[in-house]
Amino acid sequence: SVVHVPKMEEEDQRQLPRELISLKREQTHHINRIKGLLTSQGVVLEVKTKFLDELQRAQLWDGSSVPPTLQTLLVREHERLRLVREQIYQVEATRKEALRSSCDPAIEQVRRLLQLKGIGMNSAWVYVMEFFAWRAFRNRRELGSLAGLAPTPYASGESSRERGISKAGNRPVRALAIEIAWCWLR
Repeated sequence: SVVHVPKMEEEDQRQLPRELISLKREQTHHINRIKGLLTSQGVVLEVKTKFLDELQRAQLWDGSSVPPTLQTLLVREHERLRLVREQIYQVEATRKEALRSSCDPAIEQVRRLLQLKGIGMNSAWVYVMEFFAWRAFRNRRELGSLAGLAPTPYASGESSRERGISKAGNRPVRALAIEIAWCWLR
């Protein structure tokens, strides 16, 4: 009775924040791969805009230059990283344009959430598109269980204890909720 199936348009709206999350994970993967390959040779470089220039001048632990095969691999990995960063920029631009010009009720909810302290663009989009744009919550228990923030008590005979939260719900929403709660506490 708690399952609410989204309409096609509502499901389509959920793809933009999901794509952005996926692209940011991919960006982290490429950066970690580049740093790992360099670290295995004793080289520490920041992956910034002038990375390729710095790679040409980089020296290994023994003073020699980076081997050509490794350099080619790093250049290809950096090109992939640059493509992912360009796609992130495009998705964020699409999101900003929708926020600026759309009359959609879901976008209006994003605008309202952005007025709260501690809620940024990413969290507002994820909250609205994953939860509030198309779901109808009847009580706080439905909301907590969908976020995976429901308690998991253990009771057997005379022993009774709390085992934490269930973590069975929407992972991005749960992560944002916990992060925002910590920020509010600070």
